[in-house]
Amino acid sequence: MKKHIPNFITSLNLFSGCVAVFLAFNGNYQGAFIAILIAAVFDFLDGFAARMLKAYSPMGKELDSLADVISFGMAPGAIVFSLLNETGINEWLPYLAFLIPVFSGLRLARFNIDERQTSSFIGLPTPANAIFWAGLAFSFSDFLVTNLWILVVFTLLFSYLLVAEIPMFSLKFKNLAWKDNQIQFLFLFGCAIILAIFQLNAFALLIGWYILLSVIVAIFRK
Repeated sequence: MKKHIPNFITSLNLFSGCVAVFLAFNGNYQGAFIAILIAAVFDFLDGFAARMLKAYSPMGKELDSLADVISFGMAPGAIVFSLLNETGINEWLPYLAFLIPVFSGLRLARFNIDERQTSSFIGLPTPANAIFWAGLAFSFSDFLVTNLWILVVFTLLFSYLLVAEIPMFSLKFKNLAWKDNQIQFLFLFGCAIILAIFQLNAFALLIGWYILLSVIVAIFRK
C-alpha cells in the first residue's frame, strides 16, 4: 500500500495543475496562482514521501514528469496566453505563450537523463518558472497587459532559461552548518527581506532573486 502513496500525491499535483490551466484560460490569475502553489507543495511532498517510504519506482518518475509538464509547463503557458490575449493587439500573438510548455517539456526530458543534475540544476527548474509567471500575473497583470513588450521579452527569456546551460543551486540543505549551505542561507535571507517588503507581491521577485544569485554563484565558480 505504501508504495502507492507517492504516486497518489503526484496525482494531486497533476489535478492541481489541471485546475490551474482551466482558471488561467479563464483569466482567473489569483485562482491559477493558488493552484500552482498547491501543485508545487504536492511536487515537494511526493519526493519527500518516496524518500521516507523508500517507495521509488520507474512509474513514479514518469508520472512526476507528466504532472510537472501540466502543472509547471502548460499552466504558466495558459497564464501567458490569457495575458497576451487580453492585449487584443494580434490574434496570433497569444500562441507565443506555448513556447513555455514546449521548453518545459524539453527541460524535464533532459533532467531525467542528465546525470549532472543530481544535487543541483542546469537551467531554470520548471516549478520556479511556473511560480514566477503565476506570481507575476497575480500581482502585475494590468501592468503586463499595457506593456506588451515586457510580456513578450519575458516569455522568450524564461523559455530560454529553462534549457540554458546555466548552473542553478538546489534548495536542499546538506545539514545545518553555514559552511556547507552558504548559498542556501543567503538565498533564504534575501527571501525574508523581499517578503517583508512586498508580501503577497513577492513571488515573482523571489524567483528573480533565485536566478540572479545562481548566475552570480556560477560566475564566481568559473
